[in-house]
Amino acid sequence: MVKHFISVKMQDIAQTSRILIVDDVQLNLDLMKDILSDQEYQIATAINGKSALAKARAHKFDLILLDVVLPDIDGFEVCSILKSNPQTQDIPIIFLTAKKEKDSIVKGFQLGAVDYIPKPFSKEELLARVNLHLTLRRAQHELIHSKEIAEASAKAKAIFLANISHEIRTPMNGIIGMIDIIKRTKMTDEQLEYIDIIGISGENLLMIINDVLDFSKIEAGQVTFERIMFNLADEINEVTKILRYKALQKGLRLSFRIAPEVPEFLIGDPLRLKQVLINLCNNSIKFTSKGFVRIQVSLIKCDEELVRLYFEVQDSGIGISPENQSKLFKSFTQAETSTTRKFGGTGLGLAISKNLVQLMNGNIGIISEEGNGAIFHFECEFGNSAQATEIEENKELEETLNFDKKFKILVAEDNVINQKIAILNLEKLGQSVLAVSDGIQSVESFIRESPDLILMDIQMPKMDGIEATAKIREWEYQNNVINRVPIVAMTANAMKNDKELFLKGGMDDFLGKPFNAIDLIWLLNRIYKQMELKNI
Repeated sequence: MVKHFISVKMQDIAQTSRILIVDDVQLNLDLMKDILSDQEYQIATAINGKSALAKARAHKFDLILLDVVLPDIDGFEVCSILKSNPQTQDIPIIFLTAKKEKDSIVKGFQLGAVDYIPKPFSKEELLARVNLHLTLRRAQHELIHSKEIAEASAKAKAIFLANISHEIRTPMNGIIGMIDIIKRTKMTDEQLEYIDIIGISGENLLMIINDVLDFSKIEAGQVTFERIMFNLADEINEVTKILRYKALQKGLRLSFRIAPEVPEFLIGDPLRLKQVLINLCNNSIKFTSKGFVRIQVSLIKCDEELVRLYFEVQDSGIGISPENQSKLFKSFTQAETSTTRKFGGTGLGLAISKNLVQLMNGNIGIISEEGNGAIFHFECEFGNSAQATEIEENKELEETLNFDKKFKILVAEDNVINQKIAILNLEKLGQSVLAVSDGIQSVESFIRESPDLILMDIQMPKMDGIEATAKIREWEYQNNVINRVPIVAMTANAMKNDKELFLKGGMDDFLGKPFNAIDLIWLLNRIYKQMELKNI
């Protein structure tokens, strides 16, 4: 059976392979042609070097059998010329040479030949070497083709993720943004309670959306990590604030404790750390009907450069049997199918957490018994940070919660709802706002109105934000503008290297959707500081 499969495969290779034989002895040409033609190879011959070069350029060959000694141009020079031509450089070349020409063999390999056949040759050796190299060439082509398909698939997936991210996050920006604005208007306590419920539901929906998108990004290798200084206690406190309402609804105590030896300030990605902790705590709250959910952090190792921490999320919930624990960190799975019906969820949170922890040079696991709660634990690495430097930076961050400067701001946004949210938020901050709906209008308004700042949506009709930015930068260059206008990319895309792409395209900063008033305040402060530095 195996022999039959191999013979069928070789027959297929032979029928689709073209071989050029180059030899100045007609008897040798005829002999090799007969042997290979019997195997159904397609054969062409050349009796000298010039003829061989002409045929190699005119026809596509899968293999060349090349004699070393030729009357006009020797085989080495022919090989060198073929290997220097992009059109023919990938064709495998097997030299035909006398046994005594050892130096010729070495030189042939140095010039790029794949093999040699000594003269006089046997039929069996000729066929074996030809079959081997044609099989290797076929396999190489198949690998290249598979790689191209995989790359095209990955590119298509990345484009799809970018588009779906934009399409989902854009309306979510409208929902969450309007809730944020309404909460700052006069309302009764009852109305405020209802708005809070809508807001929490919106945030939960966004969390599910983010789970799906984040998982897809992780699979596509498109997750990036920041390296910034942060206060660990502040970040964990924020996690408990986010989940406190959900815990209180079930009467649960949600708390955290950080061991005193843990450094106060770290270098890493606080958002990714919070994402892991929120996923784990959210899972614990979901499966705990009474009692507590507690976060604990302890120190494993600390030196001048690295800090390795051990995190625990402990709960008094239903627990998990040993046989179901192996399923927990797999995508789209939960302990039992009834779990999804009873408790909800995508089954992605723990899989995402596992991947994020691994990307932070860590590992994750669980200790649990059915009916006795669970302890999710993980460890990961951070950079060490000097406390004094961070305290100073933290003070600066606190100061950015207000913004009392006045800008004329151009908002380029094609979505009417998102445009309205940006205008309302900016006007409440005392800013003067102009709004346009496409890239062409943004360029025209910039030239006419001379704004201090542009918030530029990326995906717009007629002209996208990147092209509009290029037009603005070109106009500034032609008109010798010294202090160019700051342009901020405003986008629902959250894919790898997006920010770098926008910055390379001439933009100055990045504002992800959905955003709220605090995000805008932080942005305005960053832009103002950049403008101050340029004017020094």
